[in-house]
Parts: sequence; C-alpha cells; structure tokens
Amino acid sequence: MLQDFIGAISLGLIWAVMAIAIYITYKILDIADMTVEGSLTMGAAISAICISNGMNPYLTLILAFCGGLCTGLATGFFHTILKIPALLSGILTMLALYSVNLRIMGKANVSLLKMDTVFTPFENLGLSKNFAVIAVMLIIVSILIAALYWFFGTELGCAIRATGNNRKMARAQGINTRFMTIIALMLSNGLVGLGGALIAQNQSFADMSMGIGSIVIALASLIIGEVLLGKGNFFVRLISLVFGAIIYRIIIAFVLWLGMPSNDLRLFTALTVAVALALPVFRGYFRTLKNSFRKEV
Repeated sequence: MLQDFIGAISLGLIWAVMAIAIYITYKILDIADMTVEGSLTMGAAISAICISNGMNPYLTLILAFCGGLCTGLATGFFHTILKIPALLSGILTMLALYSVNLRIMGKANVSLLKMDTVFTPFENLGLSKNFAVIAVMLIIVSILIAALYWFFGTELGCAIRATGNNRKMARAQGINTRFMTIIALMLSNGLVGLGGALIAQNQSFADMSMGIGSIVIALASLIIGEVLLGKGNFFVRLISLVFGAIIYRIIIAFVLWLGMPSNDLRLFTALTVAVALALPVFRGYFRTLKNSFRKEV
C-alpha cells in the first residue's frame, strides 16, 4: 500500500500539469476546451518518436510544448476567426489531431522501453522510479507555477484574465479579446502537450488512445483542489491544483486497493466530477431544507 501511495503522488504531480492547463481555459477563459484530448496525445507522440530516434528527452519536452501551442492556435482560429462555438472548435481540432498524431507516430503505439527519459538521470543517482518522478516533477511544477504566477501578473496576463471575466468590459477597455483567447488556448494546450510528453516518458510508451478521458481526469483534479484550497489568491489556486491532482490519484489508488476493477475507473471519475460540479446545487437544497426546518421549529 505504501508503494501505491508513493506511486499515486508521483502520478498526481505529472497530472498536475494537465490540471493547471485546464484551469487556464476552464476557469480563467470560461471555455470547455476538448482539444486537450488530442493535444495530450500529440505531446506524447512527439516526445516518444523523438526519443526513439535518439533525441535528448529534455529537448522533446520543448517540442511537445510547441506541438501543443499549434493545436491551441488551430482551436483559437476556428473559434475567434471562423466564429465556430468554442466547444465545437475543440472537438473539430481533436478529431483532426487523431490523423495528425497517427502520422507523427506512424503506428498506434510507440514503446520507450529501455530508453533514457527525463527521469533516468535521477534513477542513476540511486532513486527508485517513483522517487525519481517525484523529484523531477517537483522541479517542473515549481518552475511552472512560478512562471504562470509571474505571467498572469503581467499586462498580457491580466488582459487574458479580464477577457475571461467579462469580454464586453474587456473590449470596452481596448483589449483585443480574440487575440487574448488565442493566446490562452495556445498556452493551455502547450502545457497539455508538455504533460502528455511527461506521461509518455513515465509510462514508457505513447498510445493513440491515451488522451481519451483526460479532460475529465484533469477536471476532477481541478475541482478537488478548489474544494479543498481554492478560495485564496491566484498563487494559492495554482498550488491547490497540484494538491487536487495528488489527492485524486490517492483516491484512485485507494479504491483500486479496495478491489474496484480498473475497467470501472473512468465511470468512477465521471461520477466524481459530476457530483463535484453539482455541489452548489446540493448546497442550495441543503440550505432550503435547513431553513424549512428552522421555520417549523
């Protein structure tokens, strides 16, 4: 059980990158971006095919990030220039990425067994695989949070946040909301591509189906983090996403330890997200019942 717990922490730190990426579109921009299910696979595909051809694993992370940027640009173009609704724009890009990713990999699965990854140098220092992943991901996540905290405090970052809060007001202030939407979508999908590359290197393979359900898993991490710690400032919210991803993975490890079949995990995740999203409704019902009870007393 202890090893499962440590493994859950390492996996949670990797998925924290995804949760942070989803936070940019879902919370800051108020868009449910389905592109991520394709951009995650693209990041994994780029990283896996580059490593298998002898490229440095760290450089593949940069390429995966750039690949994700391009997918976000495509969705942003569909949504802001062609005026296609955001949800449909994401679905169209996701659909197109299936063929693109298959072109990149050349087959449905690329193995990275016995190849060096970003975790290998830490394993060579004597750390186990899980502790090596934790060490690398603590560095990456710390840099990522510091960079995003700085970025969203700049004029450009504040303009993106203003676009998500109130587009009409942002336009009245002279902000180009189309450009801000495209920048946010690119940044989000770039991070998703980075997350996909890290996931592929951790599990030692990239697969065409690995992006399916990724948005739901990231949403579950985001919501759990917000429920527990998400009432503070922007920095605290970013930290809460990391804890949310780790806690979600610990919950998954616990239910698997209790005997839940792994085939039911996606059903469990979907129900968890549905319940979490419905929490405000449940609170309203509870408040109504509480008030009714007080009146009767």
